[in-house]
Amino acid sequence: MHPKYQKALKLRFIGKSYGEIKCALGVPKSTLSSWFKNLQLPPSVQKILIEKGRATNKNLAEFNRRRTQAIKIENQQVRQAAAEEIKSLSKRELLLIGAALYWAEGYNKQDNVGSPNISFGNSDPKMVILFLRFLREVMRIPEEALRPIVQIHHNVEVKSAINFWSKISDIPQKFFHITHQISKASKGKRSTYSLPYGTFRLEVRGRQNFFRIKGWIDGLIRQI
Repeated sequence: MHPKYQKALKLRFIGKSYGEIKCALGVPKSTLSSWFKNLQLPPSVQKILIEKGRATNKNLAEFNRRRTQAIKIENQQVRQAAAEEIKSLSKRELLLIGAALYWAEGYNKQDNVGSPNISFGNSDPKMVILFLRFLREVMRIPEEALRPIVQIHHNVEVKSAINFWSKISDIPQKFFHITHQISKASKGKRSTYSLPYGTFRLEVRGRQNFFRIKGWIDGLIRQI
């Protein structure tokens, strides 16, 4: 028999938890569990251990709540500090951002098309606003050349989608076109809340406009 078994047993019978016994005697919890797995404790001792377990769970829950809140505050502070590093965008910075956005979100595979267009789509309103700044301020695209299209699923209301993207893009509603899209996999299953206003797509005709952006993307690639 282990020399500390009897001491551990006495502590267990007065309502000490495995953690408390481990601290007092230095016996691992796994060993204690093996010793006492079939031990029948009096109801009074069981009650003590149950209350200790509840208190431990309560303390753990409070610890996790405070830790989660502290992490949330830290994340906000890091994010705010990083945001302060971005000042007013210069024209060159806006050019680089616009080219990178098109590289990531635009339709690029038109090199061999006779009349390629700028074609950019996204469902993030802020990204759309930033890309429009690039078109208007850097590329000097005239307003009449902007062709807005809203891609929606059948469970999205057309009027609300056009109204939303018209305000975001500052393009009159009368210039908008609507296309419906739905996949067999999502038919009847897609939630309205996943894309409540659909996806905004912008097209700008003119092969020179397209190849200007492609050239800027080539310039970015050379920096790799």
